[in-house]
Amino acid sequence: MSETKNHIRVLLADDHAVVRAGIRQFLEQADDIEVVAEADDGAAAIKLIEAHQPDVAVLDVQMPKASGIEVTHWIRANQREVGVLILTAYDDDPYVMAVLQAGANGYVLKTASPAEIIRAVKDVHAGHSALDASIMQKVMAQVASGATSTSVEKLTDREAEVLTAVAQGYTNKAIGIQLGISDRTVQGHLAHIFSKLQASSRTEAVMRAVSLGWLSADLGQIEE
Repeated sequence: MSETKNHIRVLLADDHAVVRAGIRQFLEQADDIEVVAEADDGAAAIKLIEAHQPDVAVLDVQMPKASGIEVTHWIRANQREVGVLILTAYDDDPYVMAVLQAGANGYVLKTASPAEIIRAVKDVHAGHSALDASIMQKVMAQVASGATSTSVEKLTDREAEVLTAVAQGYTNKAIGIQLGISDRTVQGHLAHIFSKLQASSRTEAVMRAVSLGWLSADLGQIEE
């Protein structure tokens, strides 16, 4: 691909070469996606993310040298603008919750169709959450079970506005424009939201707000 300015630049990390080749082939069938680098272990993924600064990192959970969970933690600490999509065969609850708590934006199973995986990459790049239906059920069950056991401080009106915009898929920049505040202020509100909801990611915050009845199920508005 010669013109990459408007393409979604993807790093693909999976320790199976045949799997990587297959995923790369159908991802690049999309006109606006380019795989800029491939890694066969987690340590290599981190180095290539530093070198290429992709828009989205597509990671398996289990990889040599560093797991997808560890790579996700590193991305959130060092390359926060990189979207993280977990693409794996594992749907075990501990893997799902660990990755989402680490800050992954999406979790899709390898049994998904090529079209679904392409859509997940685009959703993550656009600032949306991308969760397989079965994964969403696990998240909701986990969050619901935890929500009843603790007292949660109520969100301020502004925090509620920010979380509603997050649920609707807006990026920090778009939220700032919508609400007439700076990106830094949006980040500050998100930090307070995460603290109050005991959440480690945008997805987890939204799901916890839904389970508490603060956010309507259609993700349209915060309930009073």
